[in-house]
Amino acid sequence: MRLARSRRNAELSLLLLAMVLVAAYGAIVEANMLDTVTRDFWMPAAVLTLVFVGMHLVIRWLAPFADPALLPAVALLNGLGVGFLRRLDLGKAAPADRETLAIFAGTGGRQLAWTLASVVLAAGLLALMRDHRSVSRYAYTLGLAGIVLVMIPAVLPGRFSEINGAKLWIRVGGFSIQPGEFAKLALLVFFAYYLVRKREVLSLASRRILGIDFPRGRDLGPVVVVWLISLLVLVFEKDLGTSLLYFGMFVVTLYIATERVSWLLIGLVLFFGGAYLAYVLGGTIGGPFANFYTRAEIWLDPFAEPYDRGYQLVQGLLGLGSGGLFGTGPGAGEPLEIPEVQNDFIFAGIGEEIGLFGLTALLVVYLLIVERGLRAGLAVRDSFGKLLAGGLAFTLGLQVFVIIGGISKLIPLTGQTTPFLSAGGSSLMANWLLVAVLLRVSDAARRPVTQGGGSAARPAGSPPEQLHGAPTEVIRP
Repeated sequence: MRLARSRRNAELSLLLLAMVLVAAYGAIVEANMLDTVTRDFWMPAAVLTLVFVGMHLVIRWLAPFADPALLPAVALLNGLGVGFLRRLDLGKAAPADRETLAIFAGTGGRQLAWTLASVVLAAGLLALMRDHRSVSRYAYTLGLAGIVLVMIPAVLPGRFSEINGAKLWIRVGGFSIQPGEFAKLALLVFFAYYLVRKREVLSLASRRILGIDFPRGRDLGPVVVVWLISLLVLVFEKDLGTSLLYFGMFVVTLYIATERVSWLLIGLVLFFGGAYLAYVLGGTIGGPFANFYTRAEIWLDPFAEPYDRGYQLVQGLLGLGSGGLFGTGPGAGEPLEIPEVQNDFIFAGIGEEIGLFGLTALLVVYLLIVERGLRAGLAVRDSFGKLLAGGLAFTLGLQVFVIIGGISKLIPLTGQTTPFLSAGGSSLMANWLLVAVLLRVSDAARRPVTQGGGSAARPAGSPPEQLHGAPTEVIRP
């Protein structure tokens, strides 16, 4: 039997191409903002290249059969994010100081440092987790940890947890962390393990309506519990995006496990019904529902108060509109007119300068990452790996949808960050950990059966049936 190729050389070639694009982006920014290209324009890209090539070597050693497209795609997004944040730093600096701005200065410099820390953390996870099924041993512990991480910002006083109306942070002195970014990973492990064990029960149908099999009433308990938790997040943490993210990833993971479209329909009805109820209560009794009501009102008509409550959304829409099809060019726009452009509205700021075509290309890169994650879930042979990879890939895609939907006025504004682009260490580290898990699952899925006498489903570990008695059936793709 012919052994499969690891495709690591292809990964390295794509990675170097991505870094060439990042260096070219930095050169164009300097040409538009400084009317010259400095001799040091390549340094941020060179530092990123060293970091990502180091991660490539770790993958070559620890996960040689991992998907070769994941690392280059993520590196391109991460690199462009660092480049755009440095462009914002140049815009804030005095004209006389721009040519001498250090590569580790400002928001872009901090993001460069956070990238190094995040990649090291992802490499460490690959080293510790040699078999993705091993984390199922800690499923209940991780589930509890995820719930605690979600609840902490909600119970803290606003001065320790609230930024721009959303209580998503833990702030102590000059240090801040967004625990919900790590909670989604912990909760996904728990969801995958729980649904592997319960999927046969949850797959049972009670009645058939319009050609769709609906579950029994007594099996709705888990969905109702997660729905209530998501509503509590919506009300007390004042953020629609986080609420939608947690509930959406559970419902989709449930759908992957059971193949019942009815679960998706039930999830949509429950979530949008709960959101509408929160909106109505916010307009009548206020209290904890008032913040969501305000955000919904801004979403419905941001131009009613374009210089007050609707200012951020209006400026974001104007930035996207000013970019047109091809954009003003990197460094030639006015993204600093958009409040919080380095965080929530980074996609609008970039869109002004690279236009609709550029934004479409970025979305295609995100789509590639999601597709590769789903492909790993389809190819891996154990049920836990299928649910874990599918849930992680969908969660990344849903997070992109939530943030872009907010800035484009498709849904109310959220406090979510754009993965790999937005400034902030919490989001960057959590999403690199997500990529590390996808790399591990894809390595198991692509590993040839004859490699080392093992198989894709049994890479030098206990067989699936020895992991908490987990079932070994393969979920049909």
